[in-house]
Amino acid sequence: MQAWHVHENGEPSEVMRLAEAERPTPGDGQVLVRVRAANINFPDALLCRGQYQIRPPLPFTPGVEICGETEDGRRVIGNPALPYGGFAEYAVADAAALLPAPESLDDAEAAALHIGYQTGWFGLHRRAGLEAGETLLVHAAAGGVGSAAVQLGKAAGATVIGVVGGAEKAAVARELGCDVVIDRRAEDVVAAVKKATAGRGADVIYDPVGGEAYTQSAKTVAFEGRIVVVGFASGTIPSPALNHALVKNYSVLGLHWGLYNTKNPKLVRHCHDQLTELAARGAIKPLVSERVPLAEAAAAVQKVADGRSTGRIAVVMEESA
Repeated sequence: MQAWHVHENGEPSEVMRLAEAERPTPGDGQVLVRVRAANINFPDALLCRGQYQIRPPLPFTPGVEICGETEDGRRVIGNPALPYGGFAEYAVADAAALLPAPESLDDAEAAALHIGYQTGWFGLHRRAGLEAGETLLVHAAAGGVGSAAVQLGKAAGATVIGVVGGAEKAAVARELGCDVVIDRRAEDVVAAVKKATAGRGADVIYDPVGGEAYTQSAKTVAFEGRIVVVGFASGTIPSPALNHALVKNYSVLGLHWGLYNTKNPKLVRHCHDQLTELAARGAIKPLVSERVPLAEAAAAVQKVADGRSTGRIAVVMEESA
């Protein structure tokens, strides 16, 4: 089979190499999955750089989110078991963690439903308790993680403010359904949020960026608001001032979605059922901006790493395409 391997850590375009390899052998409780589509996530870039919290032994195949087919013919989605990731014709996955692929979504869309939408659902509903009528602010609203949060926020009946970087991404955010779009490159984010909310601020802020975005969040969160910390795509991990949270009466909530797979896997399946139902009635639909063949995976991962993508880029196998 064809598979991408990382033999040393560095930038994806420099360290990912496509080569012939033997099909991986599943371990106890695992299954072999023929990959139909693999979605590219920012953690794939971090894995290549050796900066992710999980560091598989070298060499490994990146690709943490797939839609594939099991040997008994089931179409499934899930997270491959590293080091046998999804940027290959075959991957290995824990049997118990695989979920049925929604019939309403094609392979690329189904592959993109898992991590971003599960993270969004847990962040907005499980952690922040988002209610209809509240205002939700989403940083990086045109990205893979942000676009999922925008759609889930609209489905929950929230007013959604999307913060993006650049006119092209602003257009994407509007198409996603954002009620207000703020281009951080052209506008003062804090002033724009206060204007859009009549000075009140946002009830829930969804932050996969960190750095300056978190600073803006603390300045624009409403009374009894909730800031959900999802990740640090900016590369800068903020240090929240807890005295500020006390004086302003808001909460800072951390979200590590992967923990639910071991701490409460039943809730992951419940979430998948909710997402499948939302997808079936068209309330959510993963934004797949590009579909590339396996041979172009390294360049596509680099594009995500550089922050030049909108929505999701999916690596689609020839048969699936």
